[in-house]
Order: sequence, then C-alpha cells, then structure tokens
Amino acid sequence: MASVSPHGLLARLAKGKPIPGILLVGRDSYLRGLCRSKLVDAYVPEGTRDWGVRKFSAEEDDVAAILGQAQTMPMLAPQQVIFVSEAEAWERLGDDARDSLVKQISEYLDNPAPFTVLVFEAAALDQRMRLAKMFAEKTVTVSVELATDPAQRARLAIPISLEMTRELGATLEQDAAEVLCDVLNGELAAIRTELQKLSAYAGDRRRITRADVDLLVISARKYEVWDLADMLAARQPAQALEFLDSLLREGEAAPALVGALAWMYRKLLEAQELPAGMAGQQAAGRLRMRPDAAGLAVRQSRKFPKEQLTTGLAALYEADSRLKSGGTNQRAVMEFLVTQLAS
Repeated sequence: MASVSPHGLLARLAKGKPIPGILLVGRDSYLRGLCRSKLVDAYVPEGTRDWGVRKFSAEEDDVAAILGQAQTMPMLAPQQVIFVSEAEAWERLGDDARDSLVKQISEYLDNPAPFTVLVFEAAALDQRMRLAKMFAEKTVTVSVELATDPAQRARLAIPISLEMTRELGATLEQDAAEVLCDVLNGELAAIRTELQKLSAYAGDRRRITRADVDLLVISARKYEVWDLADMLAARQPAQALEFLDSLLREGEAAPALVGALAWMYRKLLEAQELPAGMAGQQAAGRLRMRPDAAGLAVRQSRKFPKEQLTTGLAALYEADSRLKSGGTNQRAVMEFLVTQLAS
C-alpha cells in the first residue's frame, strides 16, 4: 500500500473510508500523538471510546490476542481502533517465531474485519526483514518523523510551528518561528509546549515575537551550555562531567541538553565563518542571536578547531538518535557524549 505523511493520512481520513491496517513509523512523539488522535476522532464516536479504543504492546502481548481482538466486534461501538505499540520488538524474535507472526498478520490483513482499524507503531524497522516488507505491502505506512538530522528537522518544523500557533489562537512571527525551531532542534512536542507558554504570555496582543522567544525560551538556563563550552574547548573531561552532573541534578532533561549543545555547536560554526572583526549588533544579526550571546559565541568560536566542532556535532546527532530510540540509560549516554566532546 501507500506510504504517506501525517498530512496525507489526514487527507485519507477526510474521505471517510476505513483503512484496515496502518503503520506509524518514526520517533516524533508529537506527530505520533497527532495521528493517534485523528484516527480515534475519525472512527470512534466520543461517547464510545471506552469500548472502541484498545491498546496493546508487541513487547508484552501475544499476536493471537491482538488479532483476536481485531476480529471481535466491539461492544457499544460501531467501529474500533486498535493500537499496537513497539512493533520493532517483533524483529527480535527467532526466525521461526517471526515467520509465523508475519504469516498471521498478513493473513488477517488480507481479510480484515470491517469494523476494525489496526494501527501498528514502531520507532524504526529493518527494511531488509520480512516484517517491514509485509507492512509496506499491506498497510498504509505513515512517517511520524520530520528528519533524523536535527538541523533539517528544525527547518521542516517551522511551518508546523506556525500552524500550531494558529491553533492556539495566536500568530508567530516568522523570525521567532525560525529561532524557536532552531533552539529546540525541531522537536515538535517541545515546540508545542513552549508555544503554549508563549501564547499565554502574549495575552491579548496574540502575537508572539522574537523578543518573547528570547525571553521565555532562550533563557539564562539555555546559556549555561556556554559555560560547558569552555571546559570542552580546554579538553577538561572531569570538569565537564561534574558540570553535566549539576545540570542533570537541577532537572535539565537529557534530550533538551543535547538540543541546546547541538544548537551551540551550530552557532560556533556559524561564528567561525564571520568576517574577522565583526562583533556587536552586526554579528547578532548574522547569527540570529541577542548581541550579548552573539559576542559570547564569537569569543568561544575562537577556542575550537573547526574539526572539533564538526566531529562534535556528529556526536551530538548520534546521541540525539540514541536518546530517541528508548531503552537507554540517559545519564550514561550523556556522560559518554561529554567525554567524547572533551577528548
């Protein structure tokens, strides 16, 4: 079947015809949640959702129980939507067990129950395996991830952030949207949370400006990563790890910290490209930062060889991917990352 974007799925839903099998694949929690919500809205009336929405885990539940529910007419609901999370867990089965499972799901999707929409979810699937090939052939596959590269993800998030703001009854200046998505590495769930705060702060004027983003999002806490930059430039892993520990104990979330560090590294690389002697307001304009932060970025950029920044940015993107994959010790990922950056 087809592979579509979340907007493509919404267009299919608008036609009103049930889709027997759907695969949501990707790691963006906002896009995944949006698709879940729209599927339930499309197929299960609000008063019947206690009976018409069921959730299973591929990690914990037997496939026979999942397919048995799919073939069972729901009580007090004309249709049901069944969500099956962690479908990637099936890839870890032995060959015989996995082949049997693929056969069972394939046979069901060849003759699906007319009252069931069966939704599988996976962070990622190995496209070389029969499981992924079966899903590609027999389900509508929806990508719920903008991009794996955080810089590209940030660019793609800009129009979505503008739409999110309109849904909140406000408007977001283009410049503010670009900075917000850049600082938050295009993480839509984080962008949505910050926009809710920004919209409340804007109040009756209903317009969110770049100054609002600077004040509420790019706060002093975000700039603590510049203190860490000194330790990384001086290759002081012990001090950097101690500083990391203090940030984590103060409540800084590991994904947010990686995002802030990646943003800092990109700004340091941009600062290295500025003409010699450029500073102040001009540098701030080129770097899209406040003048005080732009001056700090220019000074810090002189302490790093370009190669250290480019390899560090690659390490940050790898850490970003590992944190999103789940099942990892976030502190261990961060300690390994900081050791890499300082070495």
